[in-house]
Amino acid sequence: MSLPAAEPNPAVDDLSPAEARLAMMELANMISVPMALTAVIRLGVPATIWAGGANAPLPAAALLPPDHPDPSVLERLLRLLTSRGVFSEHTSPSSHAATAGERRYALTAVGRTLVPTGPSGASYADYVLQHHQDALVLAWPRLHDAVLDPAGPEPFARANGGVPAYAYYGQNREANEVMLRAMTGVSEPFMEALLDGYGGGFEGVETLVDVGGSSGACLEMIMRRVPTIREGVNFDLPDVVAAAPPIAGVRHVGGDMFNSIPSGDAIFIKWVLGGCTNDECTAILKNCHKVLPEGGKLIACEPLVPETTDTSTRTRALLEVDIFVMATYRTQGRERSEEEFRQLGLIAGFTGFRALYLDPFYAVLEYVK
Repeated sequence: MSLPAAEPNPAVDDLSPAEARLAMMELANMISVPMALTAVIRLGVPATIWAGGANAPLPAAALLPPDHPDPSVLERLLRLLTSRGVFSEHTSPSSHAATAGERRYALTAVGRTLVPTGPSGASYADYVLQHHQDALVLAWPRLHDAVLDPAGPEPFARANGGVPAYAYYGQNREANEVMLRAMTGVSEPFMEALLDGYGGGFEGVETLVDVGGSSGACLEMIMRRVPTIREGVNFDLPDVVAAAPPIAGVRHVGGDMFNSIPSGDAIFIKWVLGGCTNDECTAILKNCHKVLPEGGKLIACEPLVPETTDTSTRTRALLEVDIFVMATYRTQGRERSEEEFRQLGLIAGFTGFRALYLDPFYAVLEYVK
């Protein structure tokens, strides 16, 4: 898959004053979109409409308990999300002007990402919910502090009594479960794309180490599709792997990736480096290089921000995630470009590098020792 073509930037300087004011009004009120999305997920709207694949257009009243006093409140949320492409709106053929009760809603292709399709039962709905938990939302009003004091605590910690996000997950079981489901919901479709497009990249690998592998779900998917891998090593923090389920052929190993990493024929790492500073990334890459055999591979899957800023959906999604990392995990942790990752690999000692764009969001970075 080639890198998606960039969309041209609109001539924003050619807008009339009234159009410019309207554009700023949209930006100022854009928080309405994720909050409305979170609300309809919590209300079970996508699952009710989907109904096992029926996706039959339903009015707001049919998406609420029979005795609900005012379905028009939900309809207002659905109209907003229809304008953002999550739902499609259908009106009665005989109607000249849509009124309350005549509008019906179905899921678009975008909306269908909110219902489970993979084996875990997770979906992008979990990702939305994870991003908009109270503790995470509290971080956003402190975003300017990341600019004023980039070496200080990230906005999440500032807003939550000095507790960093990962420590918060460790203390809050419910929040941690939401986070794990969110990561699973995002990972499953990407892993299918990876295994369809990069399956041969695991050729000759008998022992595969997954750094930051959490439950081991990604490692299990790889080993199911690549039977020549005889052993998987799921490597993460001790308390994380202690909660990981047994998986045939997989050893769960606890440790700290900044200190050392288990050896294997190849190392796999997915969406870990973006939360790290450049020095931390270099330390991780050096630890991987140290334990790989000559010709061994590090296979890193990360979002890659483009070199040029444009208005495409892909660029917006990637830059938004970068700011989410800034606000939640590390002010100086960041998503990087292909060239930035190439340079980090050279510093760590890798001589071979290539990037494969198998998915619009994640890229596969192959480092060779």
